[in-house]
Amino acid sequence: MELSRPLGRLIGVRPHVVEPGGGGPSRVTRPVEVVVVGGGIAGMSAAVVLAERDVRVTVLEAAHTLGGRLGAWPERLADGTTQTVEHGFHAFFRQYYNWRSILRRADPALAMLKPVAGYPILSHQWPAEEFGNLPPAPPLNLLALLLRSPSLRLPELRGMDRDAALPLLTYDPQRTYAELDGTTAAELLDSLRLPDRARAMLFEVFSHSFFNHEREMSAAELVANFHFYLLGNGEGLAFDAPDEDYAEAIWRPLRAHLERHSGEVVTGSRATRLHRTGDGWQVHTGDGRTYRGDQVVLALDPPALAALCASSPQVAAAAPALTRQLATFGRPGPPYAVARYWLDGDVAARRAVFSGVSRQPTLDSVTLYHRLERPSRQWATRTGGSVVELHAYACEPGVAAEELGERMRAELALLWPEVTGLAVREVRARVEAQAPAFTPGAYADRPGVVTELPGLFLAGDGIRTDFPSALMERAAATGILAANHILRTAGAATEPVHSIRPRGLLAGRAAQRTR
Repeated sequence: MELSRPLGRLIGVRPHVVEPGGGGPSRVTRPVEVVVVGGGIAGMSAAVVLAERDVRVTVLEAAHTLGGRLGAWPERLADGTTQTVEHGFHAFFRQYYNWRSILRRADPALAMLKPVAGYPILSHQWPAEEFGNLPPAPPLNLLALLLRSPSLRLPELRGMDRDAALPLLTYDPQRTYAELDGTTAAELLDSLRLPDRARAMLFEVFSHSFFNHEREMSAAELVANFHFYLLGNGEGLAFDAPDEDYAEAIWRPLRAHLERHSGEVVTGSRATRLHRTGDGWQVHTGDGRTYRGDQVVLALDPPALAALCASSPQVAAAAPALTRQLATFGRPGPPYAVARYWLDGDVAARRAVFSGVSRQPTLDSVTLYHRLERPSRQWATRTGGSVVELHAYACEPGVAAEELGERMRAELALLWPEVTGLAVREVRARVEAQAPAFTPGAYADRPGVVTELPGLFLAGDGIRTDFPSALMERAAATGILAANHILRTAGAATEPVHSIRPRGLLAGRAAQRTR
């Protein structure tokens, strides 16, 4: 463990500078107004960076709470108490350098983040596997996984196609997408000839975490994410999570920080149309108001982004490339379901706070919120119950949220038999379809931060970057990049942007083989 990080740094597994920051005065020297549409991670990251440099920022959020897919809101239970419900559990991995930089604005020591011990994968077919306590940096983490995992025993691995596995070690931001984006993740996994247990417990669980089915997901995206989470960073698979609900731990403090820098947040205000004026932009909202900005950052989920641009005739007419891109990008990935249960007793003490689930028809993860966040812990202590959240990352379309919740609870009972004896006191279930799709062949036409329209920028976890990033970290990084483009036009200093090792451990060898 102690050797892992020095060895990793020796072979280049360390944070890399994408943008160094600086380049001008610390604040803008002339009035600049920006409207940020969307108050999730991407939008608030852009707004915070801009407001700190004296840009006048207005954030418009359609919901009544901030956060997007990291949102949280109060729910009144039948027992008269109020509990905060979230959009689903998120792991705060330690290579999320840019997102953590934004969070430090409100919590410099990141004291609200606590380590989540262990990361078991549950299966009805095989014993659980543990992904915690690996060395943090490659290549030792991969070696330890190979030595420890019962899914990767040497006799079974002899039948594996090692040449087919080479792309997992040779990620390159250009070559990987050129060679593999037209292939599905399922086809790549088929080609590996992995033992069925290894495929189920390692790769299928991993691919589902990106809210896509492997049969509908680009193999290049799978390789890029494998590099980002396992083989390209020096932090390992360990992650943290807030010990308060997201509203209390993240959104209230970040909003207060933004407002201290004269930023404005308007919730419950849905942008309905964009209009380009001679000297900037106008954003019209559903309540009849108009907000003016010299530049606009659209930090929306794919369907909302496509709908806003489609309802803005001027954008559609003046930006044919963006319009073409959004015709595909605006179709989200499969629906995902979240069901939070308040139960009348607890699960076994040995159960992990967070567990992934392999090959259940619906259930992909389980989170024990009463062992994670203070409000849920207080409710459980007072009542003797538990708060259990079940998550399906890519579920069957057209099924009601309540039915999906009950399917997931029944599947959990197969894995944890004690769940059968626990009565449900409350449940809140919902289905959404807002996550980006990473369909084969779509990368070349995926929109990036800069659009063809002057002063119009995009940010979000589906927006293309030229460096490894994913999920919350991509949302934060693209928000910061959008802010940096605006700051450069105003002659002000930009925000540093970091990422992991840009290419795979054996990327140079792969390049030689293709010559």
